Amino acid sequence: MRYAHPVMGDVAREPGTLERFADFGEFWPHYLAEHGNAGNRWLHFAGTLLALVLLVAAVVMRWPLLVVPAIVLGYGLSWIGHFVVERNRPATLRHPLWSLRADLKMFGLMLAGRLGRGAASDGAGREAASRARR
Repeated sequence: MRYAHPVMGDVAREPGTLERFADFGEFWPHYLAEHGNAGNRWLHFAGTLLALVLLVAAVVMRWPLLVVPAIVLGYGLSWIGHFVVERNRPATLRHPLWSLRADLKMFGLMLAGRLGRGAASDGAGREAASRARR
């Protein structure tokens, strides 16, 4: 089956196959492509921010139950971004550790103003990934 990938163009892939990446450097452009919609990226940003605030509060207040809403809000907002806004499957389901690392990297880049508006949707995913590696 062929499909038009927002960054890599026309790509052949069997339905339901797992994308394989040798390292995080290969995964990062794919991750950006899966987050091409700015609304999806901002839902990820909000979810990550809320999760981090709740995790810090759980430690400071010594209230470990705050970890539960941290996880629910963090993933919940991100998954809304995928299923409702971007209409794709979250990378967390296929690559949980690289996805978490990429979420935090995207959060940091957005916080620093280094991730452009159309990072992947306008075909600039490779350029954004290249800038982000520096």
